[in-house]
Amino acid sequence: MKKFRLMLIALLASMPVPVYAMSAQVIGESLVLTGTEPGTLLYDHIVPGSLQLRSAYDPATPGCVFYEAGKDFTVDTKAGRIARTADSRIPDYSTNVLYGQHEFDHTKFPGYGNKPFFVYVDYESVNAFPVTAPSSQGDLLVDTREKLAAGHAFKVITYGDSISAGGEATQQRLRFDERYAKYLQARHPRARVALENGATGGDATPQGLARLEEKVLTREPDLVLVGFGMNDHNVNGVPVEKFEENLVSIVQQIKERTGADVLLFSTFPPNPDWKHSSHQMAAYAAATARAAQRTASAFADVHAVWQRVLQRKDLPSLLANNINHPNDFGHWLYYQALASVGF
Repeated sequence: MKKFRLMLIALLASMPVPVYAMSAQVIGESLVLTGTEPGTLLYDHIVPGSLQLRSAYDPATPGCVFYEAGKDFTVDTKAGRIARTADSRIPDYSTNVLYGQHEFDHTKFPGYGNKPFFVYVDYESVNAFPVTAPSSQGDLLVDTREKLAAGHAFKVITYGDSISAGGEATQQRLRFDERYAKYLQARHPRARVALENGATGGDATPQGLARLEEKVLTREPDLVLVGFGMNDHNVNGVPVEKFEENLVSIVQQIKERTGADVLLFSTFPPNPDWKHSSHQMAAYAAATARAAQRTASAFADVHAVWQRVLQRKDLPSLLANNINHPNDFGHWLYYQALASVGF
């Protein structure tokens, strides 16, 4: 029965999310805008008067600029598109040092990154669709459910690479694992949820294995969020088969040594024009799902969420460094994938 259950979860993760219209309030969706060309929002059919545009994800950020419709931008509410005006105060993405570069080596372009070019949009759509495929994985997170429901002290450890470390979120509270810990606390107010981040920028799974003792096994976790792949998949990185075996070893050691539950999550494809990418992230995402199945662990399909979002949006609008780090809205997408794992 358990084997059948794991196969079903893997099948559900690969299925498209049903598309149906619903109303949604979007907060802080990110865009980069080039010249006077329109940029596309995640949803169309925007409620007139609901859209606001600013220069920071958090409107309380010092120096945040609030842009004016007609003066700084125009909006096509039906199509869900925004464009700069000719004399807009919104930064023109065509002036980005990496704009139009192909097969680029980022080390040769000082000052690369998209943060100065983002605008963040609040709006309401009446034609929204879910970006996640909720999956019931309670049989894989039994201890997590019981400990949280009982109101116990509960430690979450995040383990992985620079994305897992919170790479380039503008505030700690906007990192995906911080959002997820807050979500768990809100769902289980009697519990005492604590979050510890043991991720290290630049790590692939071999380094993850080497640091496991110090960062996880000796830290008494109750739930470990494990996210690798971005560095493993690079040119001359870890072959996908070895990557899967490394993930299995990491998870098995966590479970055997600590008794903690594990939630594995995949990652998104980086900038396709970055020369150090192998452009095989789909294979690494699938390997992450297999590692979860092999170790009876929960799985959050971040890769699938980003693929759905990218059916309308462009990737630079989600990349803080224009290479392989999500911006604040991208961290929110990671959080959505984690929160879709039901237990």
